Amino acid sequence: MTRSAAEFEAALRRIGDERYHHRHPFNLRMHEGTLTRDEIQVWVRNRYYYQTRIPIKDGVILSKSRSADFRRQWIRRIRDHDGERPGEGGLELWLRLGEAVGLARDDLESLGGVTPGVRAACDAYVEFVQSHDLLESVAASLTELFAGDIMKTRIAAFEKHYPWVDAEGLRYFQSRTEQAPRDAREGLAFVLAEARENEDQERCLRALERKCEILWQLLDAVEFACSRPSLASAALVRFDPREACHVVVLPERAVKLSQSAHEILSLCDGQRSADQVARELRARHPDATDIEEDVHVFLEKMRGLGVLAHESAA
Repeated sequence: MTRSAAEFEAALRRIGDERYHHRHPFNLRMHEGTLTRDEIQVWVRNRYYYQTRIPIKDGVILSKSRSADFRRQWIRRIRDHDGERPGEGGLELWLRLGEAVGLARDDLESLGGVTPGVRAACDAYVEFVQSHDLLESVAASLTELFAGDIMKTRIAAFEKHYPWVDAEGLRYFQSRTEQAPRDAREGLAFVLAEARENEDQERCLRALERKCEILWQLLDAVEFACSRPSLASAALVRFDPREACHVVVLPERAVKLSQSAHEILSLCDGQRSADQVARELRARHPDATDIEEDVHVFLEKMRGLGVLAHESAA
């Protein structure tokens, strides 16, 4: 049964209330003021990758529309993120946030410390827009309906709990308190006008749900990077002279370790975060390609095999 415009809007907003990442444990801890400096840096470094995907997905959305009016309106989103000229726009403001939390601009721009899970989540958003029609793509962007409120909460949290972050670094959040509600109004008006049949409304609801899932997956990956891996209680590392390598002995299997794998496991002491382990390996092997990504992939694999336990930083 086709919903009225009011009913359809209520259904969209209900998805946000129930599934938007304002309810994710990482964001809750951020806003409660319990994140460490290192955890905030991990979030800022990884979230920058999402910021770089936004103008890309908006460019794809532009390419799907035959309406000049729509394109004139939507292109403003790209200008908001990229700026009219170098040194302006949301990407620049996020780089300043990175500097305010103690990260080097070059480090952020290199995207070297972005975890595989964050890359996969952000790339999935671009892929969704590429593979779905204009209506569903705009519907997925309607997380903007809830972004303004979370930005206000975030500003208050940073001012109260993280005073070591220079106020200049909060300008990105401040800019989004104005841009997000404007973008949400425009996107919502388009979706309400175009989704007049039940099938279209359902597609829009599923698109918004998918976007919420992607945002959760991004934070799940950040949470994993902040967790502190240690050898599982049932696991034992020993040297096997016959194989001339270290192995992890588990109740039902043994896992052979390469030299690099053993080096990674030796750093998993329950004190270092997964991100710190990856950065320590980068410092030891500065010429290795994609070493941070390889470390995170390995840690995820070892967790899946039961070799490692990952204690939440909460």
